[in-house]
Amino acid sequence: MSNQSRLVLVMAHYNNPKGLEKSLASIDEQIDIDILVIDDGSEHKPNEQKLNEIYTSGAIYFKYLEENKGVGVAANLGLEVALHKNYELIGRFDCGDIFMKDKCSKQINYLDQNKSVKLLGTWANVIDEDSEFLHELELPSDYETIKKKMYLNSMFLNPSVIFYSEILEKVGNYPIKYRRASQDYAFFFKAIKHYKVENYPEILMYYVSDPNSISTQKRRLQVFNRIRVILDNFYFGFYPIYGLLRNIPLLFVSRKFTTALKKKLS
Repeated sequence: MSNQSRLVLVMAHYNNPKGLEKSLASIDEQIDIDILVIDDGSEHKPNEQKLNEIYTSGAIYFKYLEENKGVGVAANLGLEVALHKNYELIGRFDCGDIFMKDKCSKQINYLDQNKSVKLLGTWANVIDEDSEFLHELELPSDYETIKKKMYLNSMFLNPSVIFYSEILEKVGNYPIKYRRASQDYAFFFKAIKHYKVENYPEILMYYVSDPNSISTQKRRLQVFNRIRVILDNFYFGFYPIYGLLRNIPLLFVSRKFTTALKKKLS
Protein backbone atom coordinates (compact mmCIF):
# COMPACT_ATOMS: atom_id res chain seq x y z
CA MET A 1 0.00 0.00 0.00
CA SER A 2 1.36 3.41 -0.94
CA ASN A 3 -0.35 4.98 2.07
CA GLN A 4 0.76 2.28 4.50
CA SER A 5 1.64 3.53 7.97
CA ARG A 6 5.18 3.18 9.31
CA LEU A 7 3.71 1.42 12.37
CA VAL A 8 1.43 -1.58 12.75
CA LEU A 9 -0.01 -2.61 16.12
CA VAL A 10 -0.28 -6.39 16.56
CA MET A 11 -3.28 -7.35 18.71
CA ALA A 12 -3.87 -10.96 19.76
CA HIS A 13 -7.60 -11.43 20.36
CA TYR A 14 -9.40 -14.20 22.23
CA ASN A 15 -13.09 -13.94 23.13
CA ASN A 16 -12.91 -10.25 24.03
CA PRO A 17 -14.55 -8.27 21.21
CA LYS A 18 -15.72 -5.51 23.57
CA GLY A 19 -12.19 -5.07 24.91
CA LEU A 20 -10.86 -4.94 21.36
CA GLU A 21 -13.38 -2.25 20.43
CA LYS A 22 -12.56 -0.26 23.58
CA SER A 23 -8.83 -0.39 22.86
CA LEU A 24 -9.13 0.72 19.24
CA ALA A 25 -11.49 3.55 20.22
CA SER A 26 -8.81 4.89 22.58
CA ILE A 27 -6.20 5.48 19.86
CA ASP A 28 -5.87 9.24 19.33
CA GLU A 29 -2.76 10.09 17.35
CA GLN A 30 -1.27 12.74 15.06
CA ILE A 31 -0.38 10.01 12.57
CA ASP A 32 -2.11 7.06 10.93
CA ILE A 33 -1.45 3.68 12.51
CA ASP A 34 -2.38 0.33 11.00
CA ILE A 35 -3.88 -2.48 13.08
CA LEU A 36 -3.38 -6.23 12.73
CA VAL A 37 -5.87 -8.34 14.70
CA ILE A 38 -4.95 -12.00 15.14
CA ASP A 39 -7.96 -13.96 16.41
CA ASP A 40 -6.78 -16.95 18.43
CA GLY A 41 -9.60 -19.39 17.67
CA SER A 42 -12.28 -17.37 19.48
CA GLU A 43 -15.87 -18.44 19.86
CA HIS A 44 -16.75 -14.74 19.92
CA LYS A 45 -15.08 -13.31 16.82
CA PRO A 46 -14.22 -9.65 16.21
CA ASN A 47 -16.98 -7.66 14.50
CA GLU A 48 -15.00 -6.49 11.48
CA GLN A 49 -17.64 -4.05 10.25
CA LYS A 50 -17.99 -2.40 13.67
CA LEU A 51 -14.23 -2.16 14.15
CA ASN A 52 -13.82 -0.49 10.77
CA GLU A 53 -16.47 2.03 11.81
CA ILE A 54 -14.76 2.65 15.17
CA TYR A 55 -11.22 2.94 13.84
CA THR A 56 -10.62 5.15 10.81
CA SER A 57 -7.01 6.26 11.39
CA GLY A 58 -5.37 3.50 9.40
CA ALA A 59 -5.96 0.10 7.85
CA ILE A 60 -7.21 -2.88 9.88
CA TYR A 61 -6.23 -6.41 8.88
CA PHE A 62 -7.69 -9.61 10.33
CA LYS A 63 -6.16 -13.07 10.53
CA TYR A 64 -7.89 -16.08 12.09
CA LEU A 65 -6.44 -19.18 13.72
CA GLU A 66 -8.77 -22.16 13.45
CA GLU A 67 -8.26 -23.14 17.08
CA ASN A 68 -6.91 -21.59 20.25
CA LYS A 69 -3.11 -21.79 20.15
CA GLY A 70 -2.17 -19.28 22.85
CA VAL A 71 -1.18 -15.64 22.77
CA GLY A 72 2.43 -16.39 21.85
CA VAL A 73 1.47 -18.27 18.68
CA ALA A 74 -1.03 -15.56 17.75
CA ALA A 75 1.53 -12.79 18.36
CA ASN A 76 4.15 -14.62 16.30
CA LEU A 77 1.73 -14.89 13.39
CA GLY A 78 1.24 -11.14 13.72
CA LEU A 79 4.99 -10.54 13.57
CA GLU A 80 5.28 -12.69 10.45
CA VAL A 81 2.46 -10.80 8.71
CA ALA A 82 3.97 -7.44 9.72
CA LEU A 83 7.33 -8.47 8.23
CA HIS A 84 5.65 -9.70 5.06
CA LYS A 85 3.92 -6.33 4.70
CA ASN A 86 7.28 -4.54 5.21
CA TYR A 87 6.33 -2.37 8.19
CA GLU A 88 9.23 -0.38 9.58
CA LEU A 89 7.87 -0.40 13.14
CA ILE A 90 5.83 -2.96 15.09
CA GLY A 91 3.93 -2.31 18.31
CA ARG A 92 1.91 -4.49 20.66
CA PHE A 93 -1.48 -3.70 22.12
CA ASP A 94 -3.71 -5.92 24.30
CA CYS A 95 -7.49 -6.02 24.13
CA GLY A 96 -8.97 -3.93 26.95
CA ASP A 97 -5.93 -1.72 27.50
CA ILE A 98 -6.18 1.99 26.76
CA PHE A 99 -3.69 4.28 25.02
CA MET A 100 -3.45 7.91 26.08
CA LYS A 101 -3.43 10.66 23.46
CA ASP A 102 -0.36 10.63 21.18
CA LYS A 103 1.13 7.59 22.91
CA CYS A 104 2.58 6.12 19.73
CA SER A 105 3.49 9.51 18.22
CA LYS A 106 5.64 10.34 21.23
CA GLN A 107 7.45 7.01 20.99
CA ILE A 108 8.05 7.33 17.26
CA ASN A 109 9.35 10.88 17.66
CA TYR A 110 11.74 9.65 20.35
CA LEU A 111 12.94 6.77 18.17
CA ASP A 112 13.50 9.17 15.26
CA GLN A 113 15.60 11.42 17.50
CA ASN A 114 17.53 8.54 19.11
CA LYS A 115 18.52 6.26 16.25
CA SER A 116 20.50 3.85 18.42
CA VAL A 117 17.37 2.85 20.38
CA LYS A 118 15.63 -0.05 18.64
CA LEU A 119 12.89 -0.93 21.15
CA LEU A 120 10.96 1.51 23.33
CA GLY A 121 8.38 0.86 26.02
CA THR A 122 6.45 3.27 28.24
CA TRP A 123 5.14 3.64 31.77
CA ALA A 124 1.49 2.91 32.62
CA ASN A 125 -1.32 3.27 35.09
CA VAL A 126 -2.43 -0.20 36.18
CA ILE A 127 -6.22 -0.55 36.57
CA ASP A 128 -8.56 -3.44 37.37
CA GLU A 129 -11.30 -4.84 35.13
CA ASP A 130 -13.68 -2.15 36.45
CA SER A 131 -11.20 0.62 35.50
CA GLU A 132 -10.34 1.31 39.15
CA PHE A 133 -6.81 2.64 39.60
CA LEU A 134 -4.45 0.17 41.28
CA HIS A 135 -0.95 1.61 40.99
CA GLU A 136 1.53 3.30 38.68
CA LEU A 137 4.05 1.21 36.79
CA GLU A 138 7.25 3.22 36.31
CA LEU A 139 9.98 1.04 34.86
CA PRO A 140 13.65 2.01 34.41
CA SER A 141 14.15 4.17 31.35
CA ASP A 142 17.89 3.82 30.67
CA TYR A 143 19.50 0.86 28.94
CA GLU A 144 22.16 0.05 31.55
CA THR A 145 19.65 -0.17 34.40
CA ILE A 146 17.25 -2.22 32.27
CA LYS A 147 20.01 -4.72 31.45
CA LYS A 148 20.70 -5.28 35.15
CA LYS A 149 17.14 -5.33 36.45
CA MET A 150 15.83 -7.66 33.74
CA TYR A 151 17.08 -10.43 36.02
CA LEU A 152 14.49 -9.40 38.61
CA ASN A 153 11.47 -9.17 36.31
CA SER A 154 10.58 -7.88 32.87
CA MET A 155 11.48 -4.21 32.56
CA PHE A 156 8.95 -3.73 29.76
CA LEU A 157 5.19 -3.68 29.69
CA ASN A 158 4.53 -5.81 26.61
CA PRO A 159 1.52 -3.88 25.21
CA SER A 160 3.46 -0.62 25.50
CA VAL A 161 6.44 -1.48 23.30
CA ILE A 162 7.26 -0.28 19.79
CA PHE A 163 10.29 -1.71 18.02
CA TYR A 164 11.96 -1.71 14.61
CA SER A 165 10.93 -4.77 12.61
CA GLU A 166 14.59 -5.23 11.59
CA ILE A 167 15.48 -6.52 15.07
CA LEU A 168 13.52 -9.71 14.42
CA GLU A 169 16.35 -10.87 12.14
CA LYS A 170 18.51 -11.40 15.24
CA VAL A 171 15.96 -11.59 18.05
CA GLY A 172 13.46 -13.88 16.32
CA ASN A 173 9.85 -14.33 17.41
CA TYR A 174 8.40 -14.94 20.87
CA PRO A 175 10.02 -18.18 22.12
CA ILE A 176 7.47 -20.99 22.00
CA LYS A 177 9.29 -23.03 24.66
CA TYR A 178 7.82 -20.74 27.32
CA ARG A 179 4.32 -21.56 26.09
CA ARG A 180 1.50 -19.40 27.52
CA ALA A 181 3.75 -17.64 30.03
CA SER A 182 6.87 -15.40 30.02
CA GLN A 183 7.33 -15.42 26.24
CA ASP A 184 7.55 -11.63 26.17
CA TYR A 185 10.11 -11.68 29.00
CA ALA A 186 12.33 -14.05 27.01
CA PHE A 187 11.84 -11.95 23.86
CA PHE A 188 12.98 -8.77 25.62
CA PHE A 189 16.01 -10.56 27.09
CA LYS A 190 17.07 -11.50 23.56
CA ALA A 191 16.53 -7.94 22.32
CA ILE A 192 18.71 -6.52 25.09
CA LYS A 193 21.64 -8.72 24.06
CA HIS A 194 21.74 -7.24 20.56
CA TYR A 195 20.23 -3.76 20.73
CA LYS A 196 19.87 -0.65 22.84
CA VAL A 197 16.42 -0.62 24.45
CA GLU A 198 14.73 1.97 26.67
CA ASN A 199 11.45 3.03 28.26
CA TYR A 200 9.88 6.40 27.52
CA PRO A 201 9.61 7.98 31.01
CA GLU A 202 5.96 8.99 30.87
CA ILE A 203 2.68 7.26 31.72
CA LEU A 204 1.11 6.79 28.31
CA MET A 205 -1.42 4.00 28.77
CA TYR A 206 -3.83 2.22 31.10
CA TYR A 207 -2.96 -1.43 31.58
CA VAL A 208 -5.68 -3.79 32.82
CA SER A 209 -4.69 -6.24 35.54
CA ASP A 210 -7.31 -8.86 34.70
CA PRO A 211 -8.04 -11.73 37.15
CA ASN A 212 -8.88 -13.89 34.12
CA SER A 213 -5.61 -13.21 32.32
CA ILE A 214 -2.96 -15.86 31.78
CA SER A 215 -0.51 -14.04 34.04
CA THR A 216 -3.06 -14.25 36.88
CA GLN A 217 -4.58 -17.69 36.33
CA LYS A 218 -1.22 -19.26 35.53
CA ARG A 219 0.75 -17.19 38.03
CA ARG A 220 2.91 -20.07 39.24
CA LEU A 221 3.69 -21.19 35.68
CA GLN A 222 4.62 -17.63 34.76
CA VAL A 223 7.02 -17.32 37.72
CA PHE A 224 8.46 -20.77 36.99
CA ASN A 225 9.14 -19.79 33.39
CA ARG A 226 10.57 -16.46 34.50
CA ILE A 227 13.09 -18.44 36.55
CA ARG A 228 13.84 -20.57 33.46
CA VAL A 229 14.51 -17.39 31.45
CA ILE A 230 16.86 -16.11 34.16
CA LEU A 231 18.73 -19.42 34.15
CA ASP A 232 18.94 -19.37 30.34
CA ASN A 233 20.64 -15.96 30.57
CA PHE A 234 22.53 -16.61 33.80
CA TYR A 235 26.03 -15.50 34.67
CA PHE A 236 27.67 -15.32 38.09
CA GLY A 237 26.91 -11.81 39.20
CA PHE A 238 24.83 -9.88 41.71
CA TYR A 239 21.69 -9.34 39.64
CA PRO A 240 21.27 -12.89 38.25
CA ILE A 241 21.79 -14.40 41.71
CA TYR A 242 19.53 -11.83 43.37
CA GLY A 243 16.93 -12.38 40.64
CA LEU A 244 16.75 -16.10 41.41
CA LEU A 245 16.56 -15.50 45.16
CA ARG A 246 13.82 -12.92 44.62
CA ASN A 247 11.71 -14.96 42.22
CA ILE A 248 11.75 -18.39 43.86
CA PRO A 249 9.58 -17.23 46.84
CA LEU A 250 7.07 -15.77 44.35
CA LEU A 251 6.16 -19.34 43.39
CA PHE A 252 4.25 -19.40 46.68
CA VAL A 253 2.68 -15.90 46.60
CA SER A 254 -0.51 -15.05 44.70
CA ARG A 255 -0.73 -12.19 42.21
CA LYS A 256 -3.65 -10.84 44.22
CA PHE A 257 -1.30 -10.37 47.17
CA THR A 258 1.45 -8.66 45.16
CA THR A 259 -1.06 -6.36 43.40
CA ALA A 260 -2.56 -5.36 46.76
CA LEU A 261 0.95 -4.67 48.10
CA LYS A 262 1.83 -2.48 45.09
CA LYS A 263 -1.44 -0.57 45.50
CA LYS A 264 -0.71 0.04 49.19
CA LEU A 265 2.84 1.23 48.48
CA SER A 266 1.91 3.49 45.53
